[in-house]
Amino acid sequence: MGSKQQRVMVQPIQVIFRYLQQGTRVSLWLYDNLEMRIEGKIVGFDEFMNVTMTEAREIYTDKAKGGKAGQSRDLGRILLKGDNITLIQPAL
Repeated sequence: MGSKQQRVMVQPIQVIFRYLQQGTRVSLWLYDNLEMRIEGKIVGFDEFMNVTMTEAREIYTDKAKGGKAGQSRDLGRILLKGDNITLIQPAL
C-alpha cells in the first residue's frame, strides 16, 4: 500500500509575508494595465493586500505602446492599493 501525501494550503498573506521577511524582489502585475509591471521589495502590507514597496520601478512590457517597451522608471517608495494587483511573483 502506498502512503497518502497530504497537501497543506498556503494562504496568500503567508506568501507575501515570506517575500517581506526574505527581502525578495517581486514583480507585481497590475489589474487594468497590461503594458506595465512594478518591481521592488515589499516592506509592508495589510489584510486588504495593500502593499508598500521600496526601490520600486515601473517596467514597460513588450505590449507597451509608443515605443516604451523595455523602458523603466524609478518610483522609490510607493503604496499600491490591493485592488490594483493581479499577481505577485518573484522578479526574474
